[in-house]
Amino acid sequence: MKDFASEIAGQTLLRLVSRGNAIIAELLRLSEHIPPVFRMDDKADQKKYEHILFDFRYLQNQDLYDGRIEENPELIDLDAEFKDNHLEILKRFYLLFESIYKYVKDYRHYLSDLDAGVFIQLTLEIILMNEEGKQLLAEALYLFGVMLILLDNKIDGAVRERMLICYLRSKGQTELPLIDDVCTLCRSTGYSPNSTKKPGNYPEEYFARFPIPNQVVQMIIGRLRSDDVYNQIAAFPLPEHRSTALSTQANMLYIILYFAPDMLNNQHAIMREIVDKHFPDNWVISYYLGFTVDLSVQWEGYKAAKIALNNTIVPPNVIGLQQKYWSKLASLSKEIQAYLVEGVL
Repeated sequence: MKDFASEIAGQTLLRLVSRGNAIIAELLRLSEHIPPVFRMDDKADQKKYEHILFDFRYLQNQDLYDGRIEENPELIDLDAEFKDNHLEILKRFYLLFESIYKYVKDYRHYLSDLDAGVFIQLTLEIILMNEEGKQLLAEALYLFGVMLILLDNKIDGAVRERMLICYLRSKGQTELPLIDDVCTLCRSTGYSPNSTKKPGNYPEEYFARFPIPNQVVQMIIGRLRSDDVYNQIAAFPLPEHRSTALSTQANMLYIILYFAPDMLNNQHAIMREIVDKHFPDNWVISYYLGFTVDLSVQWEGYKAAKIALNNTIVPPNVIGLQQKYWSKLASLSKEIQAYLVEGVL
């Protein structure tokens, strides 16, 4: 195959991955500017705005909620003032939510076109045998998973619902043709980053709201399991550095496995292979630019994953790793001085 990135199929996938990174950047940016009133943490805000700020229960009986506002002149004025003050920021949040939905819609459409033979002489199997193809196809799925995880961690479900309903009431459903799908995406999962307990079947049910074909997920996981996708082993030739060489695709595997919960729960041999290859000496990973998870906590509810990881976190292995790294610290500290100029690299 000639350069995959120069073909239409490659260019399409490359643009999709670029969009995905831009969406995540916007999500992280906007999550720092959530108007406090939508959190309803302050009792004064709760009392003042409880009759004009609604979650998705509003959709079950819109006439009832709107009627209560229309019957009270004070609520009418408060509602109008609130909309005027927050319309611009609500628009940005809505466009963010809509862009996540459009992203997964376009990714699924791409997979559908691939299956239908739209890209001549290209199939899923052929793309996954190409170096750039398997990287882009896996990254596109991984980025969607990261969007979902960060969306739920950075913008609480109740906040998302209040924002969407407020924007819907401001603009009207006719101006928001994708509102139903956006609401499906943003519906509260019941998860709270401040709580130690997770809802049942979370996050796999959340990921399944817009399902990706199982065959695609399985084949992408297969490539991440077996291949050196980013050709890093040549740069880390020592066997003890293998997990470092494969760390990028290991982080991707952590996210993508939530699209295949049966593997986490029941595929003992596969999970043992994944852990032995990618997590033999590390179980706290960064799944995206500074966002870390402890696999011993996150995989607690998945039988196959938990059993496989237990081989890594048994005390003798942990103690051995600690002693090995500690013994090297003194010599490495001396070596690094050779690369410093006035204490700076």
